[in-house]
Amino acid sequence: MGTAELACPSLVALHEWSGAIVVGVVTQPDRPRGRKLNPQPSFVKQCASERGLPVRQLKTLRSAESVRSLIALVPDLIVVVAFGQILPSTVLEMPPYGCLNVHASLLPRHRGAAPIQWAILEGDTETGVTIMKMDEGLDTGAIISMEQTAIEKDDTSQLLHDRLAHLGAKLLIQSLPGYLSGENKAKPQSQEGVTYARKITKDDGCVDWGLPAEVLQRRVQALIPWPGAFTSMPFEEKPLLKIWESSVDDGNGVPGTIMEASDERLLVACGEGALGLSVVQREGARKMPFRDFLRGCSLKAGMVLGKC
Repeated sequence: MGTAELACPSLVALHEWSGAIVVGVVTQPDRPRGRKLNPQPSFVKQCASERGLPVRQLKTLRSAESVRSLIALVPDLIVVVAFGQILPSTVLEMPPYGCLNVHASLLPRHRGAAPIQWAILEGDTETGVTIMKMDEGLDTGAIISMEQTAIEKDDTSQLLHDRLAHLGAKLLIQSLPGYLSGENKAKPQSQEGVTYARKITKDDGCVDWGLPAEVLQRRVQALIPWPGAFTSMPFEEKPLLKIWESSVDDGNGVPGTIMEASDERLLVACGEGALGLSVVQREGARKMPFRDFLRGCSLKAGMVLGKC
């Protein structure tokens, strides 16, 4: 069971593993995407279809029809990765070996929908993946295995996502033989250090220049590719400016004030320090280095960038 791109490496690993037969793939219905909002299949549906695997697209797992559809597959084990639905007890109790989840954090830290983004937003120096046996709680199941990875200085959510996706797939295959044989017993999660990684919304991308530059740089990196960190320029037409790359610099000024706009740097005052904008993108335009952007934009030192 999976929907998002994070799940694809685990699906491929299971399909290629000699110890299992993938009897079915369950994913969400096609969703509108792109500028024209045409219905598009999930990443997992595409991945499964390319490999000739049978796909079921279930809007909900709580209907009798959906449960019958799953029972018909006669699964020994269900593996769940970034599926997007809470599994009811009728599904959790269906397979003899239960339901395992590949979660992109070191549980119990960052339970919830957006663990990768929040690990960067919170300034964590490491994260990882956890294989857990699912229960009815939100990422509260017993832990089967974990593996850590450092969060590098230049990591964006996209880079970290890709690394964790492959790390999770590898750990899943390594963990399954011991789990299925009973040698590797699941251990309850610690009740200490619990945090929740709520779903990211578009509003999270709006830059508050009153925050420290270090915090804002993490926000830029954490919200790539979506929704991105963005601010408003003092222009009536296409005022929004998305920040793709940034750096922390020294500076002291009224938050949001452009301290320098030259070939050397585009520097904005923050609550503490200043943020150098390295790669930016105006509405309707391509992303570009700040020097190229300034040549076609009348931003100047002293102007104030605002909230969105």
